[in-house]
Amino acid sequence: MDEELNVTYITFDGHVEINKYRYVYFFILFTLYILITCSNSIIIYLILIHKNLHEPMYIFIAALLLNVVIYSTTIYPKLLIDFLSEKQIISYSACLFQFFIIYSLGCSEFFLLAAMAYDRYVAICKPLQYPTIMRKSTVSIFLVIAWLVPASNIAVQAIGMAKSKLCSFHLKSIFCNNTIYTLQCCLKSEFIAVFGLVCMLDLGILPLLFILYTYTKIFLMSYRSCKEIRKKAAETCLPHLSVLISFSCLGVYDVVITRVESDFPKTARLIMTLQLALYHPLFNPFVYGLKMKEISKHLKRLFSPPPKI
Repeated sequence: MDEELNVTYITFDGHVEINKYRYVYFFILFTLYILITCSNSIIIYLILIHKNLHEPMYIFIAALLLNVVIYSTTIYPKLLIDFLSEKQIISYSACLFQFFIIYSLGCSEFFLLAAMAYDRYVAICKPLQYPTIMRKSTVSIFLVIAWLVPASNIAVQAIGMAKSKLCSFHLKSIFCNNTIYTLQCCLKSEFIAVFGLVCMLDLGILPLLFILYTYTKIFLMSYRSCKEIRKKAAETCLPHLSVLISFSCLGVYDVVITRVESDFPKTARLIMTLQLALYHPLFNPFVYGLKMKEISKHLKRLFSPPPKI
């Protein structure tokens, strides 16, 4: 009984007219969750079962889409429960865990996109050395780094926040995103401020700069090469760049939203917050399913009607 009394609960204040539209919200979000899970899982399944897709680029894509499935599963079930509940609350420890999973996977995406950029750089700029550079061991190392480095950094942040005193118990969001920092009494303390900047540099800015540098080298190389190489570069690099631009824009919003004052319109805040949970998880399978030729080919075979006898 004492343990129950000591549990700290956080109230989500980001919902708009939930009592009026709770069943509409539930139906729309449930449908989208099924769509996100199925679309990403189908492409992961195709990459796993087809040997011609067992290449570094497609392995990184599968890892990226697996991140999306876990990310969505971390957010959507709780959202759906909240829509049908009288009170939209979560324990502070569960909120920190949700924060940890969301941002570990989010930062992991930058690392995976960086690995894809390097893979494309070697394939286009150093094609003869590609088999010796991008070996299975190299791919495994990239995957371990992409998942372990962000997780360890975000874990330190989460532990630091768990030990901090709370001055507010109302979160201006519908799930535990970056606005969790506004609950802290020591929002501007040395630890949170300095370590937050270090994480932003290590997990976001440095991978982004590496990606931009790598693609600049690729496009310069392609520009000086024949038409076939330029076509190959466009087909394999543009999907990754479109995902990078989409994710970077949403990431910038997620960082900026913690600095926005309370007079920011609640409906606009809800719409923008939902982009993180809706747009990007659907955008990834759409881009890779339609723009990557080999994946698109297998998707057509999977959903094409059987031949008439």
